[in-house]
Amino acid sequence: MPAAPRRTRSDALHNRERLLEIAARAFAEQGPEATPAAIAKQAGVGVGTLYRHFPTREALLVAAHTRQITLVCEKAGGLAARHTGAEATRAWLDHFLDHAMANSNMCAALNAALASDADPYAHTHTLLNDAVTTLIDAGARDGSLRADITPGDALLLVGSAAASAQHSTREQAHRLVELLMDALTKNATAA
Repeated sequence: MPAAPRRTRSDALHNRERLLEIAARAFAEQGPEATPAAIAKQAGVGVGTLYRHFPTREALLVAAHTRQITLVCEKAGGLAARHTGAEATRAWLDHFLDHAMANSNMCAALNAALASDADPYAHTHTLLNDAVTTLIDAGARDGSLRADITPGDALLLVGSAAASAQHSTREQAHRLVELLMDALTKNATAA
């Protein structure tokens, strides 16, 4: 009979979460220059502990990025429950854009570190698609967003705003969100 999977100890779970928190901050601030040794030291663990959780620097990068995107996406459902679809979408887009601007170095680190065929963004794209679907569906139901907008359309436009945010001012990036919202709400039929 196969052995039952071992439960992860609470201190190990705490170490993993702490490493992800520190790694996200380090990669956001330092980009490709952030090192696993410095991350482990700042987290108060040995580098061996870091590598037990994340066997490679790339695995740490992907996990930190995924954690950050998960936190951003988790806001969509709560916003959709408390606001009209358009209001929730606007609030989430502003939050996402702020995140993208604050974490552009993390994406640079991912792109620099991952020369393999693996797509480090595949899982986070699914998370983003699910979050945007929640918002677009809420807006279509309450009539505050156009019914013909697909999550793919919105993600493409949001991605453009996020990409431009790395090379523009905060004000200009948020103007792009305003233009996006104008496109999403044009001809909407509020219920």
